[in-house]
Amino acid sequence: QVQLVESGGGLVQSGGSLRLSCAISGRIFATHVMGWIRQVPGKEREFVAAIRYSGGIIPYADSVKGRFTISWDNAKSTVYLQMNSLKPEDTAVYYCAAGATDYDVRLLRNDYWGRGTQVTVSS
Repeated sequence: QVQLVESGGGLVQSGGSLRLSCAISGRIFATHVMGWIRQVPGKEREFVAAIRYSGGIIPYADSVKGRFTISWDNAKSTVYLQMNSLKPEDTAVYYCAAGATDYDVRLLRNDYWGRGTQVTVSS
């Protein structure tokens, strides 16, 4: 049984930074792709970033490009999302997810999901 547990969310001022963590327990195959997806209440979930087990990074969403960085510490079974230059429009619940392919993660067709962590950016 795979479990994904997010942490690191919180309240930050516009322009600030946060680092989200996703702790992976259980067996994630090396072929899986790990991703971060976010959702604003009342809106659809939005792909943010994704990374392969090898470290290869799938292109970021345009809305976060140049500000967010995803990484995967295989030894710690943890995926990170470093978020810099945060904006109020980044406010959302951020979910960690694992999918079979890049395509699946970008289309939100993930095999596993975490419960999410709230990020709030004040103006």
